[in-house]
Amino acid sequence: MAKGGTSQRVLVAGAAGFIGSHLCDALIHRGDTVIGLDNFYTGLPRNIAHLKEHPQFTFVRADVIDPLPLSLRADLIFNLACAASPPHYQADPIHTMLTSVMGTRNLLALAADCGARFVLASTSEVYGDPLVHPQVESYFGNVNQTGPRACYDEGKRAAETLCFDYMRAGRADVRVARIFNTYGPRMRPDDGRVISNIITQALENRDITIYGDGAQTRSFCFVNDLVAGLLLLASHRSAIFKAINLGNPTELTVCELAARVLAMTGSRSSIALMDLPVDDPKRRKPDITAAQRLLGWTPKVPLEEGLRDTIRWFAAGHLKPTVQDRRQRVRASHQINSPRSA
Repeated sequence: MAKGGTSQRVLVAGAAGFIGSHLCDALIHRGDTVIGLDNFYTGLPRNIAHLKEHPQFTFVRADVIDPLPLSLRADLIFNLACAASPPHYQADPIHTMLTSVMGTRNLLALAADCGARFVLASTSEVYGDPLVHPQVESYFGNVNQTGPRACYDEGKRAAETLCFDYMRAGRADVRVARIFNTYGPRMRPDDGRVISNIITQALENRDITIYGDGAQTRSFCFVNDLVAGLLLLASHRSAIFKAINLGNPTELTVCELAARVLAMTGSRSSIALMDLPVDDPKRRKPDITAAQRLLGWTPKVPLEEGLRDTIRWFAAGHLKPTVQDRRQRVRASHQINSPRSA
């Protein structure tokens, strides 16, 4: 909601995704009207099914790479439209890169036309396998620009560049969030991320697959905290000419995470060590000084509490993709790979 308590018309690209669907809920809860846009390549219809008949929610099925519907208008635009887990973004790396670059360009052009503020969901992956720890926004990163993860890492770096070029040109008011590992209900069980992998495997008493020796670190932020940070960033009155880290600085190893999940689920799973993927980061921890100072934002949900909610959600029947989930992904994949008009 804009300052003065007036409702805004907000476009959320990637609305059916894990984070995007929670963002839609939060925007509607505060009184905004939301237009959700998604192609269902990785987003799930069930994530927004509860909003289908809501008077403040409208859904548009579209791919941000394509020309956007001329009827779209907004006061605020969030761009969360991109596959965000390695198995998904590496499945179609060309589309991943184009989603970040062409999709961001199309949404920025819409923001410029509407006079809307634009918020890009960038990623901690722009830091690559970092040589600076913890990662601060001024660090340029250590990215392998020709590696198998580059479609996502470099795509997001290019998207950030587009945002700040639009801002320097006076064409759009932008905010850029670099999102670190986020978890919570509505994660896909097949997204290949460490928390969803470990929880689903533990609940089914399957081997817990850990890549490398498990000594690599991650910092996990509960989705409600992340959404709160995005809203604060979007509503910050002054221009911010740099990206802002949003993540939980509590750092732990993958082995420590697995031990916590095993204890919380009472699982009989064993640990199975696998080869570390190419360019997988060894350490990941955000420096959130800028978010604390500029936004007054600090994550509040302890890992134990967030894991409990996430385990409960997966245990309630979300351990496998549904038939509908698979069909939607196949349909979206066919649409993405079909010839496009010039």
